[in-house]
Amino acid sequence: MFVLQKFVQNITPWFLDHGVKIVAIIIVAYLIRKFAGIFIERIIRKIIISDHFLTKEAEKKREDTLIRIFTVSLGILIWLLALLMILQETGIAIGPLLAAAGIAGLAFGFGGQYLIRDLISGLFIILENQYRLGDVACFDGTCGLVEDISMRMTTLRDLDGIVHHVPHGEIKRVSNLSKYYARVNLNIGIAYNSDLEKVIGVVNRVGKELAEDVQWKEFITKPPQFLRVDDFADSAIIIKILGETKPIKQWDVAGELRKRLKIAFDKENIEIPFPQRVIHSANKS
Repeated sequence: MFVLQKFVQNITPWFLDHGVKIVAIIIVAYLIRKFAGIFIERIIRKIIISDHFLTKEAEKKREDTLIRIFTVSLGILIWLLALLMILQETGIAIGPLLAAAGIAGLAFGFGGQYLIRDLISGLFIILENQYRLGDVACFDGTCGLVEDISMRMTTLRDLDGIVHHVPHGEIKRVSNLSKYYARVNLNIGIAYNSDLEKVIGVVNRVGKELAEDVQWKEFITKPPQFLRVDDFADSAIIIKILGETKPIKQWDVAGELRKRLKIAFDKENIEIPFPQRVIHSANKS
């Protein structure tokens, strides 16, 4: 009991001096982080110049991406400074720590060049607006929904739910599948004995009906229509159908269009052929 009282007597002055300061540092850092996030969001919403080629949804994606990156980067800086101040209040000299960090930085300089490369690449990705949060992008064959962007890497989630963390310095080629607009691009085979003019009429009618459907018209900016005869295949005439949709909606619209075309072709007796092989048997005398 005496030991406990002695400990309390010794710790109380320290707590009233340094302990209160540490609590104050944590509270101030939290408040600065919170209000800085609000300030950054308001500033970016105001200073980003609208691009008349972008929809409101695309502009919001771009702004959300910038807000996310600047907020996270500033938060790391604020809490790092707060940690250094707390260490100083506890009696730990931060000078030797910073010097040791500098020496360690030189020691790991070879590995640090990859970090610098990631940061510089990430900076150009942000400035050039190559992709944003909510876009669907492919990086050298790795495709998915952009769930998070930091200064160092991008997080993608593919259709199977697998999360891919891609460092910016490893990205050689970016394919954005949802910037500005998207396209429905279908190749469909029809039998050689089909009435081509009839097929064209059915395709255009189905595409127009889909674009006027109340459930789908908000996603379609240009109705899917017959474009051309794309190829003469072994068992079918390949026709190309093209339309335009809002970003990320091309797959939903294409799936619905395929369903409606199959139903319409069945009603109009338009055959979608499958590969066939003719075998000739030699007559034996």
